[in-house]
Amino acid sequence: MIAAPTWAIIPVKALGGAKLRLAPALPAPARRRLMRTMLEDVLATIGKTEAIARTIVVTPDAEAAELAARAGAMLLREDYPRNLNAAVALGLARAEAHGVAQALVLPADVPLAEPGELRAVIEALPATSGPRAALVPSHDGDGTNALLVSPPGAIEPAFGEGSFVRHLAQAVGRRLDTRVLHLPGLAADIDTPRDLARLEGMSRYDFLAEFLAAYGCGKRHGTGAQEQ
Repeated sequence: MIAAPTWAIIPVKALGGAKLRLAPALPAPARRRLMRTMLEDVLATIGKTEAIARTIVVTPDAEAAELAARAGAMLLREDYPRNLNAAVALGLARAEAHGVAQALVLPADVPLAEPGELRAVIEALPATSGPRAALVPSHDGDGTNALLVSPPGAIEPAFGEGSFVRHLAQAVGRRLDTRVLHLPGLAADIDTPRDLARLEGMSRYDFLAEFLAAYGCGKRHGTGAQEQ
């Protein structure tokens, strides 16, 4: 049973400078299109998750802002690009200012996430009155691909390399009632050329086919030997 309304927070970098780790496999226009398509998919998944009452998109990017508006999200437009944790903190503060009991931070690069997985994260929190958190690590166990906190300020954002351990340590140190969930769709972020193989065969990502073949990181073309 869901104890309280939940707002989702999605921080989005300027699309033109996003996913630079994919540069060996994708030119800048393809990276921009990829980021835009993934954001659309994440917003659509949230839209199918009834447990999420509202979404905040934090971004300095005009195109990302337009996509957010089309999806009915609340826009928190940055005057200048901030780092990821500063953007998340802005979103959490806005949610808290609206009296929201709990907030779910999601990246924009988890296009394989399913509505059922988002519900599972939200329902993982016990119906207690004390501070609590639920975390979903990335597929490699390094990053944090979903962070649900109640209240929204219960944990200081610490995203980036090694963020899962940092967030978990905070939750334990602050005596939050904490749950960790391993969910394959949410865990499958798209950060490196090797990760692009996860999108092969999905019609919305057909534009990647020529790059996957050229780089050799598709399922039918190997797994990115150039990264070895």
